Amino acid sequence: MDVLLSIKPKFAESIINGRKKYEFRKNAFSKKNIGLVYIYSTTPIKKIVGIFRISKIIEDKPSTLWHQLKDEAGISEEEFFDYFKNREVGFAFEIVKVEKFETPVDPKNVLPNFVPPQSFCYLKSSFKPDDYERSKNKRIYADR
Repeated sequence: MDVLLSIKPKFAESIINGRKKYEFRKNAFSKKNIGLVYIYSTTPIKKIVGIFRISKIIEDKPSTLWHQLKDEAGISEEEFFDYFKNREVGFAFEIVKVEKFETPVDPKNVLPNFVPPQSFCYLKSSFKPDDYERSKNKRIYADR
């Protein structure tokens, strides 16, 4: 199963450029065996800019996550602790095999009735920009 992950543009760019090796979240996915993670760069970009895979998910106290991962976090300490404020547990997704889309994809062209997910949504099938160009009728259905 693939997911579409909403990520702020500055962090999406850091993932694409290899500076951000971990994506931090307050919750992990309930479904297992996540395949591809599609990077939806939020406002003002509003495009799917690339994909990556998750090699592992680390669950721990935010202070422990920061201590262990800060050098590859791609986020400032202040932003990190603001995000996890009042949280006992956090999750770090280790990012591997990043691929930037040469032409970012407008999700409205591939996801019927697209509404940007607040955090993420599951996708029922995979796509790449080349797939979309070859078949303009191809649709990837989201499962929220």
